[in-house]
Amino acid sequence: MFSSLKGKIAFSGFAVLVVGIILLLFTFFSAYGFLTAGISPISTQDLIQTFGEALGPLIAAAVQIMFLGVMGWIGSLITLRGVAIIGITKNPPIIQQKSAIKEINQPQTQQTKQEPRINDPEMIVMPLEQVEQKSQSRKKNKRSK
Repeated sequence: MFSSLKGKIAFSGFAVLVVGIILLLFTFFSAYGFLTAGISPISTQDLIQTFGEALGPLIAAAVQIMFLGVMGWIGSLITLRGVAIIGITKNPPIIQQKSAIKEINQPQTQQTKQEPRINDPEMIVMPLEQVEQKSQSRKKNKRSK
C-alpha cells in the first residue's frame, strides 16, 4: 500500500489525528449532554436537609466535570501528537552538529597553553608566599618614591 517509510509515518500521523479528533468530539457531546440535563432546584424549609440532598448531586457533578476535563486533555494531546507526526513528514528536521564536524575535520594539535577566555572569572589564586613578596616589593617601591 505504502511504498516508503515516509508514507507509513504520514498515515500513522493521520490515524492518530483522527483518533484525537474523535475523542475531542465525544468529549464535547458528553459535556453538552451533561449541560442540557434537567436540573431541578431543591426547595425545603430545613437547611440541613437541603445541604444533605444537594451534596450528593454536587459531588457527582464535580466527578463528571473532572472526567470530562481529563478526556478533553487526553484528546487534545493525541491530536497534537498527530499534527506533530504529520508536520515531521512534511518538513523533516535538519540536525547539524557543527562542533563535531569541526573536530573531525581539524587535525588534533597539542595545546600546551590555553589563552584565557573573555567569560572566565577575573579571580587569581596565588600562594601566600607570592602575596607576601608582592606586598613587600610594593612597600619598597613606595619608600623609594
